[in-house]
Amino acid sequence: MNDIEHVRVKIFAEAADFDPGEAIPIFHRWIQEGFGGHLLIDVADYRHVPAGPGVMLVAHEAHYALDNGKNRLGLLYDRRAPLDGDASAKFRQAWDAAWEACAQLEREPALSGKLKFAAGECEISINDRLLAPNTAGTFTTLRPALESLFDGVWGVGTYTLTREGEPRELFRVHARKNV
Repeated sequence: MNDIEHVRVKIFAEAADFDPGEAIPIFHRWIQEGFGGHLLIDVADYRHVPAGPGVMLVAHEAHYALDNGKNRLGLLYDRRAPLDGDASAKFRQAWDAAWEACAQLEREPALSGKLKFAAGECEISINDRLLAPNTAGTFTTLRPALESLFDGVWGVGTYTLTREGEPRELFRVHARKNV
């Protein structure tokens, strides 16, 4: 299952009094500055959608979003363009891109430290139900690649991986660092 594409990583925000709309001018500046090595195109405001995508930074290769899916705010990196490499490399690329955006948002002076991201919890999903159906078999197949990522990020045996959702939903794994 190395042919997976469309890897998504959502790194959850810590509880905060934060309006994702505050990121709109920041995302526009990122477009001007060429943040993240992507071809950044536009900013879209979906805050009117309950438990929805929030504020999105649209790029050719991927979308970034201050996503409020399932009523949980986080930074979602949604890879759209094909990427070379095996599943481990694709998970790592998405993780690195998501964390780069999180770190940059945390450093933004305009946010005055209002937005912090949880270093020990995230959700990884694959936006392709044909190549990666949300089944136990997909989880078994992709678990070694996920473990490779989190062994490197958090350390061997220091986290739990849990497949979430039902077969009609995207393949989704919740990862949490053990405390």
